[in-house]
Amino acid sequence: MIHIPKSEYSRRRKALMAQMEPNSIAILPAAAVAIRNRDVEHVYRQDSDFQYLSGFPEPQAVLVLMPGRVHGEYILFCRERNAERELWDGLRAGQEGAIRDFGADDAFPITDIDDILPGLIEGRDRVYSAMGSNPEFDRHLMEWINVIRSKANLGAQPPNEFVALDHLLHDMRLYKSAAEVKVMREAARISAQAHVRAMQACRAGLHEFSLEAELDYEFRKGGAKMPAYGSIVAAGRNSCILHYQQNDAQLKDGDLVLIDAGCEIDCYASDITRTFPVSGKYSAEQKAIYELVLASQEAAFAEIAPNKHWNQAHEATVRVITAGLVELGLLRGDVDELIASEAYKAFYMHRAGHWLGMDVHDVGEYKVGGEWRVLEVGMALTVEPGIYIAPDNQNVAKKWRGIGVRIEDDVVVTKTGCEILTSGVPKTVAEIEALMAAARTQAA
Repeated sequence: MIHIPKSEYSRRRKALMAQMEPNSIAILPAAAVAIRNRDVEHVYRQDSDFQYLSGFPEPQAVLVLMPGRVHGEYILFCRERNAERELWDGLRAGQEGAIRDFGADDAFPITDIDDILPGLIEGRDRVYSAMGSNPEFDRHLMEWINVIRSKANLGAQPPNEFVALDHLLHDMRLYKSAAEVKVMREAARISAQAHVRAMQACRAGLHEFSLEAELDYEFRKGGAKMPAYGSIVAAGRNSCILHYQQNDAQLKDGDLVLIDAGCEIDCYASDITRTFPVSGKYSAEQKAIYELVLASQEAAFAEIAPNKHWNQAHEATVRVITAGLVELGLLRGDVDELIASEAYKAFYMHRAGHWLGMDVHDVGEYKVGGEWRVLEVGMALTVEPGIYIAPDNQNVAKKWRGIGVRIEDDVVVTKTGCEILTSGVPKTVAEIEALMAAARTQAA
């Protein structure tokens, strides 16, 4: 299985500390364990910022960075080894493992943090933390600061500045290294196979969850511990619900199925959408809408390259979709005027994509100084135009109603344009129909 190498985590910590003010400290907690119900926990997934800097997979941990500290700049507070708990919950790294396997310069038991951390903070001018994202941890941090303040008359020096860590860290996360792209390619490869499997398995009479099960099987078989987000399997009129999650309707001949699903590998997400016919054959109307969405996506790819700005890809999809809807008679009027009045939003109400990385809707500003961000090598994003014709839309002929189509791929900006990571899933009408026909022949 492909993973981010240990050396990369070290490089990230050094890069972050190089941007921090002298005589400062950064403090970041691991994700808390989430309770599903009573004493049952959700599958644990590390906080993305914490993971980005440490690669440490356990809960009940706090990462501390102290640029220039003589005894080591990277300190990790984590759980101690405990034979009895490990019998129930699995092995822990402990303090030795934190140093040996995860590169910490110093490691202390998490139970000792109240005694040790105030001493580390004291005398530092500035504290960087993920303020606001974890209220409980913010409260602890203030308690530690107050311990120092209470000793001010004895000469203790509390910090005089608190700064959100997000800005520095999230700008770093926006640029993907070669190692990150390698992991994202692997997540995309497994997700692509899952989409192919779902197309091959699709039959009238099955349910949406039947296809979700095919996706999950392929994710797990490929080594992914979990989907990157809740899979959307939306058949028929459900394909017009953008974040449909029920996944329990029956598949019927004549309907389309929209699947928006991807797995994550080593906390890196993939995000793919394909829309295909239950019967294996698109109707004339479905094909017309599908090919319009596909053409808009191709236009977007052409606008993703260094020195082009973030919104150019979206603008390209809007132009192609609006012109196409006029051609099909679903919109009436001048294309430029329809774009200016946003008339297309009745059918295409979302943007053409988002940043992608450790979070499926990844961190990073879309605008800098009020202007759309200029794309640079290593930025990763999705390209996902769509057209949704509501089942109750009385402004269009009945034959169009209830058709929802989205096509989504993951790309990384390269020196010459962009690399499509998710090209392993058929996308043209001919390719999808051929794949589904071959699967049915084989099954028969």
